[in-house]
Amino acid sequence: MAFVKVLKNKAYFKRFQVKPRRRREGKTDYRARRKMVRQDKNKFNNKKYRMVVRFTNRKCICQIMYATIRGDMVVAQATSAELAKFGIPAGYKNYAAAYCTGLLVARRVLKKFGLDEAFKGKEEIDGADYHVEDEENDKRPFKCILDVGLQTTAAGHRMWGALKGAVDGGLHIPHTNKKFPGFKASDEKGGESEYDADAHKEKIFGGQVKDYMEMLAEEDPTKYEAHFSKYIAGDLDGEKLEEMYTEAHEKIREDPEHQLAEKKGVTHTRGEPGQITSSDGTEHARNKKITLEQRRAKVAAKIAAAQAKLLEADEAEEDE
Repeated sequence: MAFVKVLKNKAYFKRFQVKPRRRREGKTDYRARRKMVRQDKNKFNNKKYRMVVRFTNRKCICQIMYATIRGDMVVAQATSAELAKFGIPAGYKNYAAAYCTGLLVARRVLKKFGLDEAFKGKEEIDGADYHVEDEENDKRPFKCILDVGLQTTAAGHRMWGALKGAVDGGLHIPHTNKKFPGFKASDEKGGESEYDADAHKEKIFGGQVKDYMEMLAEEDPTKYEAHFSKYIAGDLDGEKLEEMYTEAHEKIREDPEHQLAEKKGVTHTRGEPGQITSSDGTEHARNKKITLEQRRAKVAAKIAAAQAKLLEADEAEEDE
């Protein structure tokens, strides 16, 4: 038998350091996080803001936060699920919804710091490059950096929609247009690249959704009714999408404040063991946690009942 060298010996395990929990779970890239969070010491603990963009299976989440030793502190946040009150009935994770969410969180955080009047952002949405720091103003714009987590920064990704929305909303986020839809790199080395702002504008206003809706309505009406039922219920088709998003952008600028949901005022009363009755007429089963002594007594009672049953069965057999 050939000699096999033991690599992971006792010395290896004695020196092994366990990775941080979120690294073990595959949730945080700590190398990227250290770069984003690191602050110069001569800035005397000034907050370094990040715009965090995440996508779930149902919505887009944008948050403005800064890091402390106790953890990240959220200054403002917006989700695409809030777009329902701005007239968008569905499609909360596409490029257009990401743009609206970025615009919403930008206007919300500027209003919180009293900068919404000084920095209006780009009110005419045409997909062209815009940098709020280039404008002349007595105040400095609110600066933050983009945090996309573990997502691959592919060209045309939805995260760039959220970035563009926040930039057009008046935030200073250092960026280039190389990853935006409509950008075309030069074929020759040293040549000039091209950026088609109209192609980006089409994505911002849901042009790809419009094309798919029209194609599906023509080729498979049954599937179209199933996939776009919420749009149909809202009397929306492909031609009305641009108007819908334009109105949503205007409403977001008018009132970006988050409105808390009204409390229903439902009270709950505990009746019989494990039964809860609510004031709205519903009933729920909630088992109450018992102590160790009560559990032991419960087990002893079950054992005693089982033994009594066996004794009764034996007595019945003897009588026969």
